[in-house]
Amino acid sequence: MAAILECVPNISEGRDLEKVEKILDEVRNTKGVKLLDYSSDKDHNRSVITFLGEPEAVIEAAYKLTKKATELIDMTTHTGGHPRMGAVDVIPLIPIKDITIEEAVELSKKLGEKIGSECNMHVTLYESSASAPHRTNLADVRRGQYEGMEEKIKEEKWIPDYGPQQFNVNAGIVAVGARPPLVAYNINLATSDVKIAKNIANVIRAAKGGFVYCKAMGLLIEETGKAQVSMNLVNPDFTTIFRVFDTVEREAARYGVAVTDSEIVGLVPMKTLIDTAIYHLKLDNFSMDQVLETRIWE
Repeated sequence: MAAILECVPNISEGRDLEKVEKILDEVRNTKGVKLLDYSSDKDHNRSVITFLGEPEAVIEAAYKLTKKATELIDMTTHTGGHPRMGAVDVIPLIPIKDITIEEAVELSKKLGEKIGSECNMHVTLYESSASAPHRTNLADVRRGQYEGMEEKIKEEKWIPDYGPQQFNVNAGIVAVGARPPLVAYNINLATSDVKIAKNIANVIRAAKGGFVYCKAMGLLIEETGKAQVSMNLVNPDFTTIFRVFDTVEREAARYGVAVTDSEIVGLVPMKTLIDTAIYHLKLDNFSMDQVLETRIWE
């Protein structure tokens, strides 16, 4: 079987769908990769794109996507609810089949160097690719957001790994790195009080003593008028969706607020959903081998 690498770039455009489509075309027109999914959020002003394929083809598609995004997205005019620091904010590379995390790290460095030299964009390596321990966590890399990056990268500890000498104000900075699969998960509350969502986010996020593999923030979704607890579960096998959901629901009840709904952004491993079903249905001795699709794939 051929090696398969997944890429999930996040671009800082979720309102102008014509621009998003032009950026997506760079992936669609790259031989050896398949566009699996994409979603755009107006409030976040962000699109999450998922594609996979043969590793070298994935790197080529990621580069072409970045180049087109830097041509179409101007960060000097960008606004949105989600933290961001560049036209392409982050490019994670996820090993799926017959490729190791170490090989994905080497590919991330190759991609980062190419983006830095040919897209005139600063690149910081993160997660497993990080060039220093303090650069591992994306939240730390991104802290200060686009508006603070020009000054931040003058500090010795935050000098980008690749890119031009001068800060590209239009393109900003992108984080590139290899990592395991994660789940982007949002829970919406029956209130417009964003302070409640932020308080709950502080309860569950790892940095505040919550779930070890949970990154969370609270924000207001203008379109619906709902406060949202927005999360990345960076290791959903250990920090599970169902435990996070139950905790958010209990914390919201303390404020007299109900959970209205939740959403998964992008793709999700089947095991994550099966684990949720096992928990809520109280299934005994259930395994992935009992899933019809698993046996078919075998």
